Amino acid sequence: MQPRNMSMSGVVDLAAVKAAQEAKAKAEQTRAETARQGGAGAVSPADLVIDVDEAGFEREVLQRSAEVPVVIDFWAEWCQPCKQLSPVLERLAVEYNGRFLLAKVDVDANQMLMQQFGVQGIPAVFAVVAGQALPLFQGAAGEAQIRQTLDQLVQVAEQRFGLTGLTVDADAEPGAADAVEAEPVGPYDALLEAAVQALDAGDFGGAVQAYRSVLADDPGNSEAGLGLAQAELLERVGGMDPQQVRKDAADKPENAGAQIAAADLDLVGGHVEDAFGRLIDTVRRTAGDDREAVRLRLLELFEVVGPDDPRVAAARRALARALF
Repeated sequence: MQPRNMSMSGVVDLAAVKAAQEAKAKAEQTRAETARQGGAGAVSPADLVIDVDEAGFEREVLQRSAEVPVVIDFWAEWCQPCKQLSPVLERLAVEYNGRFLLAKVDVDANQMLMQQFGVQGIPAVFAVVAGQALPLFQGAAGEAQIRQTLDQLVQVAEQRFGLTGLTVDADAEPGAADAVEAEPVGPYDALLEAAVQALDAGDFGGAVQAYRSVLADDPGNSEAGLGLAQAELLERVGGMDPQQVRKDAADKPENAGAQIAAADLDLVGGHVEDAFGRLIDTVRRTAGDDREAVRLRLLELFEVVGPDDPRVAAARRALARALF
């Protein structure tokens, strides 16, 4: 039910590091395919608010989030604050005129979705943008706060992922959105799905093999390239003793291998700038084969984070200064 670029299980610690770049590529691919098929067409204002259950979640939320931000309202009939919040969200969905889609999830009937999103209480509002889950707010909120949050959401969706929303036509028949064809299955979808399942299961070697199989036939596959970089990093870190790695790095600042291992741990822990800075400093202190090994590992970590990340651009400039 979850897309390949969305993991809410927390098993893959690097998901947040590479999610934006991977999601952007996936959204661009989906929009290009939709355009090739003649476009998604206009929807009626009634189609901007939908009821979603577990069976339709992938199609109605995950796939649609490649063309428009989807705001999810977790509610229940017995929840009094929900009865105050939901009408506001429904009215704003129409007012925003296709800049976001509102998906209403009854938690009593969809316990699995509630658990997957980690909802602790309702009302709870999340968004899914290009397959990526984002918490917005929990509990009752004033309309001014809601508008500010929605404005930020649609701005991020447009600037980072190119999602400009849906075309709304007041004369369109309700249900027009349902006529849009589902995203076609690509030639490598089965292998890519198997790779993500392996990652979620902690089988990093299996994920590496699956991604390499895709790249053997399609060397330019961006999803497989990003996935392989992530899987290889997780495989390396999986066998480490973190305390020993940190001690070795502190005791041996000139040792390229010790600094490379510590940088891997830095990145898995989400300390991107620390990982980059450690390796750039090591480039300055080393020479020959050691220096080249550090440089190559740094380029691999750039691939994990993604070339559009400003931290990568800054680190590339710092690396150039260190080398030349």
